[in-house]
Amino acid sequence: MKQLFVMDPLDRINVSGDSTYMLMLDACKRGHRVAYCTPDKMFVQDGKAHAELSFCMVIEEEPYFIVEEAHDRDLGFFDVVWMRKDPPFNMDYIFSTYMLDLVPSSTLVLNDPSSIRNANEKMFALEFAQFCPRTLITREIERAREFAKKENDRVVIKPWDGNGGRGVLVSSYNDPNFRSMLEILTDEERQYIIVQQYIPEVSQGDKRIILVDGDVVGWMARVPHPGDHRGNMHVGATVEPFSLTTRDKEICDAVGQRLKELGLIFVGIDIIGEYLTEINVTSPTGIREINPMMDIHIEALITDVVIEKWEERVK
Repeated sequence: MKQLFVMDPLDRINVSGDSTYMLMLDACKRGHRVAYCTPDKMFVQDGKAHAELSFCMVIEEEPYFIVEEAHDRDLGFFDVVWMRKDPPFNMDYIFSTYMLDLVPSSTLVLNDPSSIRNANEKMFALEFAQFCPRTLITREIERAREFAKKENDRVVIKPWDGNGGRGVLVSSYNDPNFRSMLEILTDEERQYIIVQQYIPEVSQGDKRIILVDGDVVGWMARVPHPGDHRGNMHVGATVEPFSLTTRDKEICDAVGQRLKELGLIFVGIDIIGEYLTEINVTSPTGIREINPMMDIHIEALITDVVIEKWEERVK
């Protein structure tokens, strides 16, 4: 097979914790041809999606990526095109998905670009509001303050388009800095933010569960670093095993069926305590951390599903 990965520049990839690297490595181990490009190198000519891209060999030791000279190629040349660019999910990201919509149907594009657009990682979870914490989406400071006033404990405030824990704050209505925080996050009421019920169980870990074609394949708990409230590995959270609860399975069953319908093959959902907080569809991580903990190879499970779906498509 021939696989293209639309992704961040290779010099930004930390192979010790990068799931895209693992997918590329597994493809190379199987003898597939692997190429990569950054989203800014995609272009459309005469209604066809193209990119300036480089084929590469991905290996397990330094330099990790052995890259050939870049050249232009019609994306219809590939059997599979992966969209693996990290957020922020801004207009550039959205426009990239429009270009990927023009890839011919004989090529499998993952995750489905129209579904990526529709399933914003923070907002998509609210399709399953019965599993979510109390949540307000607003850019009005007074509305956010009123929501916080009704919460007996703290609240979480965060950008609607952030990732990696950036911009996530914990405060309360009585915090003298609360209004100032809201002013900064909303950019003086020009940007929407999320105001959410604080879940104390975050101290026990933010649970990341990986679903492949809607089925649960692996999981881990990301425990915040002492002195921090964010369960993100980017900011020092540690990884620990846990056992899925009945509630976790109920959430996964409900979300998994929807993921199948939308063509979202590789997804990571986040659960804190008994609450669904995010559904990560752009470039979920966790393969590197979960594999040794559970003695599995998630990247191989994903590739198996991708091959099966591509073969169904070209029959």
